[in-house]
Amino acid sequence: MRLSATDIYAFQALGFLATRPAGRWVPSEAISAATGVARPYLLRVLAMLAGRELVVAKKGAGGGYALAGAAEDITLRDVMRAVDGPVAPLACVSLNWRVPCREEDRCHLRGSVWEKVRDRLLDVLADVTVEDLATDFRRGVSYDACLDHLLSPRIGPPTTPAAEVS
Repeated sequence: MRLSATDIYAFQALGFLATRPAGRWVPSEAISAATGVARPYLLRVLAMLAGRELVVAKKGAGGGYALAGAAEDITLRDVMRAVDGPVAPLACVSLNWRVPCREEDRCHLRGSVWEKVRDRLLDVLADVTVEDLATDFRRGVSYDACLDHLLSPRIGPPTTPAAEVS
C-alpha cells in the first residue's frame, strides 16, 4: 500500500466535514477553503467518496456535501477502498477484488506474508475513523506535510555522500 495525494486530500476533506454539524450541507468552496485542496481536484475526490456512499451530495442552492453517516462509523479502511480500490498488496490475496494465481496453492509467501500483510493493514485501517481525522482538524493539524513525504515507486534507497562514507 502506498498513500497518494488523493488519499491525503480525502482525509482532509472528511476530517473537515466531520467537524460540521450533522445535517448541514457544506459547499465545495467552503471545503476547499478550509482544507487548501484546489476545488477542481476536491470535486473529483468528493465524487469518489460519494460513489462509495461515504459522503452525500445535494445540488442547487443550499446544497453541498455532508458525511453519509456518523464520523465514528466511517473507517480509514472505507476511505482507502473508496479512493484506491484494493488495499491488499496483491490481487491473489484481495478480499474484494481477488484474481486467482496459478501458484497460490504452492506459494509459501502468499500465506506466510501477503495474507498477513493484508489482514493487519485492514485491521489497522479499521481502527481509525473519520472522527480521528476530525480530531486532527480541530487541533489545526494539516496533512499537507504528508504530501512532501509520499513515496514514489521510482525512489531508490537513500544515498550517503562519498565524503561521509568511512
